[in-house]
Amino acid sequence: MKAIEKLREVTKTLKISGIEHAEKEAEMLLRHSLDFSAIEIYRDNPELSERHIKTVERVLERRCRREPFQYITGYVDFFGQKLLVGSAVLIPRPETELMAEQAIKTVTSEQLSVNSKNNNPSLVTTRLNSPKSRHSSLIILDICTGCGCLALALAKEFPEAQVYGSDKSDAAIGYAKKNAEINGIKNVTFLTGSLFEPLEKLSNPRPEFGSKAVNCQLLTFDLIISNPPYVKTDDIQFLQPEIKDWEPVSSLDGGSDGLDFYRELIPSARHFLKNEGLLMVETGAGQSCAVTDIMESSEYKHIEIIKDYAGIERIILARWKR
Repeated sequence: MKAIEKLREVTKTLKISGIEHAEKEAEMLLRHSLDFSAIEIYRDNPELSERHIKTVERVLERRCRREPFQYITGYVDFFGQKLLVGSAVLIPRPETELMAEQAIKTVTSEQLSVNSKNNNPSLVTTRLNSPKSRHSSLIILDICTGCGCLALALAKEFPEAQVYGSDKSDAAIGYAKKNAEINGIKNVTFLTGSLFEPLEKLSNPRPEFGSKAVNCQLLTFDLIISNPPYVKTDDIQFLQPEIKDWEPVSSLDGGSDGLDFYRELIPSARHFLKNEGLLMVETGAGQSCAVTDIMESSEYKHIEIIKDYAGIERIILARWKR
């Protein structure tokens, strides 16, 4: 059997199984299964061996059971990095990639704003041209980090910053640590624990009277970012099979109204933010008003809502002033 003939056969099977974008997925499936490029498939149309066909069939069977393609391949591309994923972690979405982009823009504009207040033009130029001087004091925390996608994107963009990621799942933290290793990210620390629990064990010494540390304070952050579980418990059953049957429910379930984590996360974050520090969260469709209300009742300032590619109010950014 030739490659293109098998491609047509796989496409038909995927359509019967209810897979959207069956043509695109069929090509991806063959390329993954056979380690062929698109050019090799369409231009060369090679003859497939029995071993090739069996390999394709094994992968096709998994996909027809609606196992996410990312779990089959074992990785996902996120913000220019190849991240390992599996059934213990949520698959990063384009909305979360947008969140990483917005966080980077926000941090960069914050740094530019600080530098522009200096009256010495030569010093401003030096600072703008020196990533180390701009971001060496920057400390970032990613809550509910999962496979580490947000923490790693920010750590890569700001290599002189200190980046932390926390998650209550040991398995998720295992993936995050592996992803840091394979992508060569050195400035990130991953911690196991629910929300801020693992951060309470970390402290910064406060040196006074020379080098002698007389007391300690909680580690505080310039930016806390989070994509917490926000699906209503009763709505999980209506999600696509790839999500409800394969992805970890603990990474989806946000309680009866989807807001459980925000109610705990937003007030608690105040204790871990520096003065003028920023909190950024991803939300589900239709949740922006409720989450904004939680922020306002927790006395955050300058609350901003950012829409995703579909026009949904997806990201909320707020500032904490002590």
